[in-house]
Amino acid sequence: MGNAVALHGTWRMVSWTRKAVASGVITDAMGVDPVGYLSYQPDGRMMAVVVNRQRPAPHAALPTDAEKIALFDTMLAYAGSYTFENGRVVHHVDASWNPAWGITDLIRPFSIDGDKLVINGAPGVDPATGEEVIYRIEFRKV
Repeated sequence: MGNAVALHGTWRMVSWTRKAVASGVITDAMGVDPVGYLSYQPDGRMMAVVVNRQRPAPHAALPTDAEKIALFDTMLAYAGSYTFENGRVVHHVDASWNPAWGITDLIRPFSIDGDKLVINGAPGVDPATGEEVIYRIEFRKV
């Protein structure tokens, strides 16, 4: 349970990269210097939200359909419960900006060093491209 206690709280994203499994190419998953937060609570619930720092602002209070698409494509948000399995935290998604993420659990191998949380070697499918990828995400404790 030591890992659970160390994870408790809110973490601010520092970087998020994705490595395409097929090509090995590494790119920023949500643009350079993304704005993101990950929160783990003692009751076993978690939430994540990430936006591209350069996301386009709508021209009016009510975005056009095209602006809505651009906003949707530059963000990620989900919530659920979490458990620990084999030194990894597993996010059991039950609400998401993209319902496809509710189909499977998100496996997050992690390490904590002081106020630094690194999720590394996290398998996934990039929701923007459909590519099989491996994520590396770094956070600092808020």
